[in-house]
Amino acid sequence: MIRISAKLRASLFLASLGALLLAALAGPLTAGAAAPASAAATEQPETVCIQCHSALPDKLGAPVNLWRQSIHAENGISCNGCHGGDPKNADDAMNRSRGFLGAPKEADIPAFCGRCHPGVLKDYLASAHGRALGKGGPTCFTCHGNHQVLKASLDLINEKSCTRCHSFERAKTIRAAMQQTEGYIVGIDRRITGFQAIGVDTDRLGKGLFAVRNRFHTLFHDVDVARVRAESAQINTELAKLDRDLKVIEEARAKRKIAGGIAVAFMLLMAALVLLLKKTYD
Repeated sequence: MIRISAKLRASLFLASLGALLLAALAGPLTAGAAAPASAAATEQPETVCIQCHSALPDKLGAPVNLWRQSIHAENGISCNGCHGGDPKNADDAMNRSRGFLGAPKEADIPAFCGRCHPGVLKDYLASAHGRALGKGGPTCFTCHGNHQVLKASLDLINEKSCTRCHSFERAKTIRAAMQQTEGYIVGIDRRITGFQAIGVDTDRLGKGLFAVRNRFHTLFHDVDVARVRAESAQINTELAKLDRDLKVIEEARAKRKIAGGIAVAFMLLMAALVLLLKKTYD
């Protein structure tokens, strides 16, 4: 039989104890939480539209490069998502019987985009921009682009873009009123994502933020400064509730780490005392 010295037994005990306690501290706060999903999103297969046009020169190939930089590409929405047609068969890619729509005329652009964004379409049509449709007013493409579609954010409300049609003063005031709210949303979204990555159950908070963000986005087409300010204030109140819920999680995790640290220190101290006693009696 192999005999293990008291010193070696104590060392093994310390190592095992430290490993167990560190594993407990590193584990998710919520029991049974799912493992975090892989950070690398599944790459979408290229459609025949992309395969064909990416090899074409000038204006026939340019949309592909623009699309690759768009929010549509980021979310796996390819040409057929907007233009219709068969994305798997080159012969039917532009077949009207397969739902191919082609490029919309200017007056049809809002309805074209509104097939996927009905809420935004409603907001746009009710706005001064929407009421000017067909009379020189802007369409979705004017601010968001057509192939390099830009994500909805306050970056779209800028002097260079707005002064193509009018003064920037009103838009500047509206942007300032919404700036704090957008920063609040981005910060809360980052914290929720961080908790999700370590397995904390944030489903309710995620749904709450989704609803608040959608409400916030309805203001993007509004040119009523007073309404934008009032709505932004109400949205900030909703965000404050989410912020408080997140702080509860953060405080609970902080207390758990402190308690774990104390437990580790105590157990290490006890193990050291055991080792000292062993040496004394040996």
